[in-house]
Parts: sequence; structure tokens; C-alpha cells
Amino acid sequence: MSITELLSVTILLSLLMLYLLRQFWFRSHYPSGWLPLPATGSLWQAGVRLYQETLSKQLKEQNGTSNTSMTPYGSIFNDNGGELLKQQKEIGQLILSKHEREKKGVESLVEQEAPRLVETFARVNGQPFDPLNAIIASLSKMVWTVSFGDRSPLEDKDSQQLTDAIESSVKSGGSFVYALHKQFSWLMKYFPGPQKNALSSKELVLSFTKKAMQKHKEAKPVKEPQDFIDFYLSHMEKNKGGQNSTYNEENLAECIFNFLLSAAESTAITLQWALLLMASHPDVQDKVHKEIEKVLGSSNAVGHQDWKKLPYTSAVIHEIQRTKHAFLFRIIKQCAKDVNIFGFLAPKGTFINPDLNSVLLDPKLWETPEKFNPSHFLDKDGEFVAKKEFQLLAGESEGSLEDKLARVESFTFFINLLKTFVFKLPEGENKTSEQPRIGLTTCPHSYKICAVPHHKKS
Repeated sequence: MSITELLSVTILLSLLMLYLLRQFWFRSHYPSGWLPLPATGSLWQAGVRLYQETLSKQLKEQNGTSNTSMTPYGSIFNDNGGELLKQQKEIGQLILSKHEREKKGVESLVEQEAPRLVETFARVNGQPFDPLNAIIASLSKMVWTVSFGDRSPLEDKDSQQLTDAIESSVKSGGSFVYALHKQFSWLMKYFPGPQKNALSSKELVLSFTKKAMQKHKEAKPVKEPQDFIDFYLSHMEKNKGGQNSTYNEENLAECIFNFLLSAAESTAITLQWALLLMASHPDVQDKVHKEIEKVLGSSNAVGHQDWKKLPYTSAVIHEIQRTKHAFLFRIIKQCAKDVNIFGFLAPKGTFINPDLNSVLLDPKLWETPEKFNPSHFLDKDGEFVAKKEFQLLAGESEGSLEDKLARVESFTFFINLLKTFVFKLPEGENKTSEQPRIGLTTCPHSYKICAVPHHKKS
């Protein structure tokens, strides 16, 4: 080894030792947990187990968090990410208020789409198929309508391209590699990986969005805002000329992309798990169908308002979301200043990441935490019980437009599908893996399933 090489190795080892000593010094002030890696921190391993209720209380008392939240598709390591999420939430609240005033909520939109999804499943004639594309097609149509109303309809060809792009993003965009790309785009662009598909899909969705925005601006003006674009453009006009305004067309396109992904993703993952678990637990599926038949009969109008009449079905959906929650990182906040949490200092800029499993798989809260057991949400009389610990995990998404859509979609689509079909694994396949593909989301591995109409089941 030459003197130059030896010197280089010595310098690198010295720097590494200094880094490790610095990490150990700082970690003496932190709770126990895994040693974070350079730059990525502990993204690879969920950290300290803190209950959201206690954590939220301490942070609020100290006024210690900023508006920056982490989502699989938001600008994760970008200060602008918080502003985009804030804008998205603000516009979403305006849309919800509009629907409430007109007494026609997002429920009606979902109830109109549910029969179309049933028809799509029926066209497969009980043959094995991957349900994800059909689910995302229905979800993306609804989110597109909420975003652009009736003035920028998608052509069939564009609709399929949009569906495929969102499906690709759902499958690959939640990966850790994608998260790394968001931080190190200058480096990660030279590496192959799932981030390539996710990013090309994002560009396609953004191109559709910008075209629709242009059509929207060219269309006849409306007296009152009708959809996401109208409300956002109205805010742009109000903030025109403001030096610190972040309302602009570029952020509008990003907002709609995030809205499309976040609104479609959680429901798509929930329904993927739901159909797989029903096929794997035919006894549970049979109970759900019998309850739907007994309570709703042959009624074609099945909607979200029926959930109170279906306690067992409601328990099943909640148990699916408990055991197979869509997001590994659900409620991440960034410290706006130094914050004291349980006696430990969290410096300004620290990301606080509660571990969902510390609640969802806690043996003190659930009788059989590792097993799929709808009884977790039922009392001794078979009535549905809302668990406080489960509800807390909704965090700040509770009451948002995306949250409302996800809750209505999950229940309405699920009961319409279970009312019509028996879901079975393909012939000769006794079991499909229930292990998730871990990334920033926890979706199932791709699978095929048979949707057999009830009148044809043998």
C-alpha cells in the first residue's frame, strides 16, 4: 500500500471514529433505540415506542412541532413539504364544508362508483386476477372528480394511463429507496431501482394534472368554487403579490399529485389486504356476507351510512386496518424547537416517529395481537366497540378530506364487494403469503384472487 493510500485510509478511519464518538455522545441524551445511520437516521427501523396520546400531549404543551409531516409521497426532507401538506389540508377542508352546505357529501360520489367496481370484478367471470388495477381505477376517478369537477374529464386512454401510473407509484413509491431519492436525487438518479418507476409515474401524473389545470382556467368562470382547482386558484388570487406566498401553479400541481396518491393509496392497500384476508379466512367472510344479507337484503343502495347496522362487518374492517395498517410511518412531526419528551431532549429539527406497532400489537390492549381477530372490536353482545387507542393513530389526518374519502371508500367498496362475491384463492393454491412488502407503506405482495358471484358458488 502506498503512502498516499495509507494516509487516505487513516483519514477515513479517523473521520469514522469521530462520527461514531459524536453519535454516542448525542445518544446519551436520547431514549434507547437503534444507532441511526448517516443522513438517513433511523428510517430503516421504527424507533422508540411512545403512545400517540401521551406524545401529542407533551408536544402540544410545549408548542414544539412544525407543520412539516412525513408522507411516502410528500417532499419528505424538504421544508416546502410542510407548506404543501398545509395547503392540501386547507383546500380539503373547504371542499368538505362545501359538500356539507349542499348536503351531498363525498359519500354520494363513492356510492355511485361502487357498483361500477362490482361490474369490473364481475367481468372477470370468477377467473384469477389481480384486483389492484381495478380498485385504483375506481379510486382515481373519484379523486380526479373531486380535484377537477366535470370541466376536465379524462378520456378513456388517459384514464387508464393515470390508473397505471398511480398503481406503479403505490407499488414502488413507498420504498425506502424512493425516500432516499427524495433526499439524494443528485446521486440516486444514477442507480437503478423502484424509484425510477415511481418518479416516471409522478411525471406522467403531473403532466395530466397541468393539462387539466389549463383546461380549467380556459373554461367558463363559475360563481362559486366547485372543486380543488377552483378553491386553490381563488387562494392564489387572494395571495397575489404576497412576498411569502407559496400558492402558485407549481405547488398546485404537486398538491394534486399528493392528493391523488394519498387519497388512493391507503384505501387501495386496505382493500388489497381485505380481499386477501377474506380468501384466507372463509369463516370470517361467510359471517360478513350473512350479516349483510340479513340486514340489507337485496337492497342495491349500500352505502357508508349502513356501517352502524353492520357491527361484525365494521369490526372486520377495523381489524384489517389494525393488523395490516397501510403506513409504516403514519404520524411523523418535526420539532420546531428543542422539546423535552419524557425527560429526553429532542433538538430542533428532530423527526418524531411513534412506532405504530407499539399500540397495534400491544398484548395489553389486544387479546391476540399477532392474529387476525375481529372480536377485538366487539363487545360480549356482538356490538361494535370503537377502540380509543386505534382512533388516536389517525393523528392529524382525522377529519381531512383524504381521511374522509378513505373511510367512506373502504367501508362502501368492501360491503358492496362482499355482498356480491365470494373471494377465493385460485384452484390449487391453499395459502398466499400475508407478509407485507415493507417500505414506507406496508402493502401485500402481488397476488391473484377469484371473485365468484354468490349465485354461482359451489
